[in-house]
Amino acid sequence: MNTHLISATTLVQAPIETVWACWTDPGHIKNWNNPSDDWHTPHAENDVRPGGKFLFVMKAKDGSEGFNFEGVYNEVIRYEKLSYTTTDSRKTTDLFETADNGIKITELFEPDANMPVEAQQKFCAGVLNTFKRYVEQL
Repeated sequence: MNTHLISATTLVQAPIETVWACWTDPGHIKNWNNPSDDWHTPHAENDVRPGGKFLFVMKAKDGSEGFNFEGVYNEVIRYEKLSYTTTDSRKTTDLFETADNGIKITELFEPDANMPVEAQQKFCAGVLNTFKRYVEQL
């Protein structure tokens, strides 16, 4: 297991109730879960509870690549924290913190040993930025 975690952070100017709903509802997830405009998530399932499973089907819009992002939630603290383990046994923690000007979201995750760390960090940061844009335009 790799102990070096990758992190990405964003600040979303919206109430925590809106941020949480957009982060956890499959209908919203399909609208923001992509690192850039050339990706999309055509299918999402999300059972947000300890032991609950999630599945996000992520694809390049040109069909050149895609993957299923899936796993099981380990810990769920509404409006504060989600932690989960992916099907390839990597752990991730998402933290939601109230700040003066919005909600700070920090994602910490174990990298995939088969991919460059920089690419994984950029991908995650891209998804967080897409989330921020999506929520702030609601």
